[in-house]
Amino acid sequence: MAHVVILGTANAIPDAEHDNTHLAVVGEGGVVLVDCGGSPMLRLRQAGIDPEAITDLITTHFHPDHVSGIPLLLMSMWLTGRQAPLRIYGLHHCLERLEDMMGFYQWHNWPNFFPVAFHRLPEQERVVVLERPDVRVLASPVRHMVPTIALRFEGLPGGRSVCYSSDTEPCLALVSLASGADVLLHEASGDGLGHSSATQAGEAATHAGVRRLLLIHYPTGEGLGQSLLMQARAAFKGEADLAQDLLKLAL
Repeated sequence: MAHVVILGTANAIPDAEHDNTHLAVVGEGGVVLVDCGGSPMLRLRQAGIDPEAITDLITTHFHPDHVSGIPLLLMSMWLTGRQAPLRIYGLHHCLERLEDMMGFYQWHNWPNFFPVAFHRLPEQERVVVLERPDVRVLASPVRHMVPTIALRFEGLPGGRSVCYSSDTEPCLALVSLASGADVLLHEASGDGLGHSSATQAGEAATHAGVRRLLLIHYPTGEGLGQSLLMQARAAFKGEADLAQDLLKLAL
């Protein structure tokens, strides 16, 4: 059965127990990695995911805590002899800058480098990013400081659904994308430009009618988790918890 693995839960400042927020969707057709920060090979090993099984990479937006690990991932794959192609999806704003970043490393001069194909997604709601026999991935643009997408992962046929907000202020596009989902992974960085508070995450979960809310992309620190949960639970009467690194969610 396909499932989502939460590889990291911290906001832009990780700690020893919380890596930067990124995810993996593991299914019969391979692994779809969602964003890539920190030291990707180490975290993939801790999650029991073979990097060779990664077939696709979805980038939600071009901020360091979401894309800084991509050069390390690509270089590590190359150095370990990968030959299988890799598909990378994202908005034009993100992929253009990612290609520029890799250009600074002169990756086109790395000998025998495996094929990489970039797929630019339109800034439209509920765009089908990819579909396999056991999983479908949809994307909608949300409200952050740079062009950003939220994602919805659906188990097929007729399985569970998990929606991931990425970084966003409260917005109707996210509520629509998350509508009726079994789990909403909603950021809780704090009420401010391009982000949401735990209270606003709870409100989004209520409006979307989801079954379970997991706060993600949250600030770490002693005692902060319980405070965030109190805020979220005051706004959402369903099940609400903090997402934890390496947690698995069935699709």
